Amino acid sequence: MLLKTHRFGTHFTMSLKNSVGLIAKQLPKSLYNYMAGLHSSPFQRLMIAEINGFYIVMDAEKAFIKGGPERGEIVKPALILASKDRVAIDAVGVAILRLYGSTREVMKGKIFELEQIKRAVELGVGVNPPEKIGLIPLDGFSQKISEKIKTF
Repeated sequence: MLLKTHRFGTHFTMSLKNSVGLIAKQLPKSLYNYMAGLHSSPFQRLMIAEINGFYIVMDAEKAFIKGGPERGEIVKPALILASKDRVAIDAVGVAILRLYGSTREVMKGKIFELEQIKRAVELGVGVNPPEKIGLIPLDGFSQKISEKIKTF
């Protein structure tokens, strides 16, 4: 992401505008063009702000499965995760760590029994039960990983 002004309707392009790239131009089997709708709207700047309230992105291109956070054993899942649910994205992240064989603490028990996730669910932060988590892979590689994640 670069710090820059923008000659079109947004006036500047920084982290909030960067989120626009995550939005689908069109949904499968839909004719509506969301990008055209956004870019032609007099409310474009307001809509850009609103986009940022509905998702979390996790970079899982690389991951520490042991050690961490600044050094340790690294694997390359080659994934980017996006969600509107912090519990769901962390639960899927733990499942990915487990695919690669992580620490004893990460590998132990059911994911939704791990203290951090369990407490977040108790506080109403995210999805419960875990069966409500939906995975939407965007390619064949992601499809294969999704099937493995579902086993956790």
